[in-house]
Amino acid sequence: MIVRVGQLVYSKAGRDKSKPFIVFEILDGDHVKIVDGDLRKVKKPKKKKNKHLIFTLTIFELIQQKIERKVKILDDEIRKTLELKERNL
Repeated sequence: MIVRVGQLVYSKAGRDKSKPFIVFEILDGDHVKIVDGDLRKVKKPKKKKNKHLIFTLTIFELIQQKIERKVKILDDEIRKTLELKERNL
């Protein structure tokens, strides 16, 4: 699967098991940085190995565009985006 910035992912294990995140930065073929706007804020994203994540086909295009254009993203935007997605499941 191709990993993209703005993609919805879920943690496979640990304290944050089954918690939704958004890919904030792609570091290399094996690692990404993820945010949720709550515990993992935009200023301090969590570095995770790809093998510890479940990747979905959902891409949040507005978030993706802001990240790619280096426009400031607020934690509140990330949090609300994830909350809306969880409600619509």
